[in-house]
Parts: sequence; C-alpha cells; structure tokens
Amino acid sequence: MNQTQEPAYRVVTGPEGLLPPAAAIMGIHLPEDGEGLVEGRIVPEEKAMEAAAIAMLTRKNPTLFPGPLMLWGWNDHTIEKSAPFFDVANEIPGVRIIPMPDYRPIYPKIDPEAVINPCHPNLTIWHNKIEACIFIGVHCHFANITLKMIRAGTNCYTIALCAEAGHEDAMASVPNFTAEKLKNFAETLRRVKKNGVKPLYEGQGIIPSGWAQIAGLTGANMVKPAEEMVEAGFSHDLEKGLDENEE
Repeated sequence: MNQTQEPAYRVVTGPEGLLPPAAAIMGIHLPEDGEGLVEGRIVPEEKAMEAAAIAMLTRKNPTLFPGPLMLWGWNDHTIEKSAPFFDVANEIPGVRIIPMPDYRPIYPKIDPEAVINPCHPNLTIWHNKIEACIFIGVHCHFANITLKMIRAGTNCYTIALCAEAGHEDAMASVPNFTAEKLKNFAETLRRVKKNGVKPLYEGQGIIPSGWAQIAGLTGANMVKPAEEMVEAGFSHDLEKGLDENEE
C-alpha cells in the first residue's frame, strides 16, 4: 500500500525502552517491489541498499544472521542464495556470521558467540557489541519479534533482507529479496566503497565468531568453559524476570 503521508514516527536505533510500539501501529507501511524502507521512510530500493551497505561498513562489529531458510537448503531457492550470500560477506571487512539455526528457546544457557535466537536476541547483540546486522532467511513472524527486541534494548542498526514483504521494524529493509538482489547488494557494497566510504575494519576478512567457529574452521577440539556461557533470560534491565520453571 502506498504511503500518502509521511508518519512522524521513525524507526531508529535504540534502546527505545521495554515495549517499543510495532512500527506498523505507528503508521509505517511496507514498501512495494522496487522500493525499500530506511528508518520508516519508503525510498527507492537502491537507496535502501546503500543505507544498509554504509551501516554494515561503518558501524562496529557488523554481523550477518542467516536464518533457517538460508541455512538448511530446503529447496532450490535457498540453495541459490548461498553463493551470493558469501559474496556479500566477503565485501564487508570484519564481518561475523552468527546463525539462527532454529527458533526453539535455548535453556538454561545460551552461547551468544555461536547462535542468535528470537527468544533472546539482545543477549547475542550485547555480548558481541554488535552495532549493525542483517537478518536474511528468517521466517517473518520470528523476524518481527527479534527486530522489536533488538530495537527495545540495544543500539544495533537492523537490516532485514526479506524474501516476502519486508519489515517495518528494521531500520532498513528490502522486500522480495532474491538471489539476484543479493548479487546487487554485493555490488552496492563495492560501489559505496569505491565512492569513498571507508570500512571501519578495512583490511580484515570474515572473523570467526568465538570458539565454536574457530573450532570448526581449524578442526581443533575446543570446548568453551561453562563459566563463560551467558545465562539465558534478560541479563540486563530485566534480569530478575519470571522463571518459567518455577513451581
């Protein structure tokens, strides 16, 4: 649906507080094909990709969060996206790749260097001090939950590259994101660098995210000490929240 009047509300980095409103309630509309969203404003798709590229190149600890639709190769469409996904990663110096392998709650402890989960995404963001991230291949209803929680409690610039209609609750979003658009995004990253945007981590490659990926890449038999694991739950302002196992 076309947005005829620009809403006052802007979808910007947080922390916005415990219960940020859904951007849709605040009048933010989804973009049409060929358009994108930047901070709640509908812009040409190319402009949304540029904003996403600049955020990933210039903010601290940029991270890609591939979801199940990207990770598991369920169909030709997901397999088709895997090669350009790494083209994008290779254009972002210092990027980390932390998967969202599934949506089940992880209790009693999570490893925020190994996974991000929609039930406690803020822990992964806080632990790794992530200030820009991309969600891709995440089912939309879980992406919506995750994006709101991140906006509520962190200063992370969220980007949603969505195969469906896009996401109002991300700072930047492009709908109908195909493998071809992933290739275009890699080209956008190259273009903004050529136009003078200097990457914050220039000269670095993909950085293994913690002990789990280092072990996977090197074959080393590594086990993270239990004392370094982060307790599940809201170990921040909501640390004393409800215990669902309490009788």
